[in-house]
Amino acid sequence: MHMSMIKKVFLVICSIFMLGSCAPLRLPVIVKNAPIETFKYAYISPTKELTSSSGGTYGGQYGIYGASTTKSVNPSDVIAGVLIKEGFIILPELKSELSNETLIVNYGESGRRNRGLGYTIEVTIQFISANTNEMVCSCTAEGQGSTEADDIRQAIKRALDGLFAE
Repeated sequence: MHMSMIKKVFLVICSIFMLGSCAPLRLPVIVKNAPIETFKYAYISPTKELTSSSGGTYGGQYGIYGASTTKSVNPSDVIAGVLIKEGFIILPELKSELSNETLIVNYGESGRRNRGLGYTIEVTIQFISANTNEMVCSCTAEGQGSTEADDIRQAIKRALDGLFAE
């Protein structure tokens, strides 16, 4: 009888942890000051590649085993892929003769939030007119995957999907 009570308490505690780790990702935040459709070119500020690993060791009757995954992401490559798909031409450098049709794209990591068993990474992507240096639009979103590289890739995708869905 006493053992079944312990099992019930344990089950309740596990359920609370499981529900707590399922908090939804925050909705992307999109700020549009001008239509992005009037631009044809994009210059993406270079970003560094991030490499992250996740792994663990497992003990069994025949010894200890390890497994790990290493993933890399370069935010500017992910952004370029989405913008190319949306019909933008990516410029390797800013060209003054194309400045009225060019967006400068900046990327930044804008926060982290604990979420149950892991944490999310939030990114903000900013689009600036190369001609006026005014902000055309920005999008912010968070992502959570099995590694930081996955978090960033997912956050960028969610931010840009939110922007181009409007």
